[in-house]
Amino acid sequence: MTLTKQALIETITQELGASGTPISKTQVDAVLVRYSMVAARTLHNGGDVPLPGLGKLKASHRAARPGRNPSTGEVIEIPAKYGVKFTPAKSLLDTLN
Repeated sequence: MTLTKQALIETITQELGASGTPISKTQVDAVLVRYSMVAARTLHNGGDVPLPGLGKLKASHRAARPGRNPSTGEVIEIPAKYGVKFTPAKSLLDTLN
């Protein structure tokens, strides 16, 4: 099952409401949007972003390297770029296994 953003918002709203902390879907959406903005800014500045109970996001640098065009077989230079790596928390791994 894939969890969509709307399903995530609905689930969080229901679970917080059931535990006695009522919150609107609009508020949950605003928190998720703001969290993504803070995470992107933190990763851009070289920091790590914790995902409580899940793990950590880290920016990683990929060096420039040669590659091949799959259509023509021509050798091309793939430029250096940054990506994001996810390191799972031990508790998440324990839950899955």
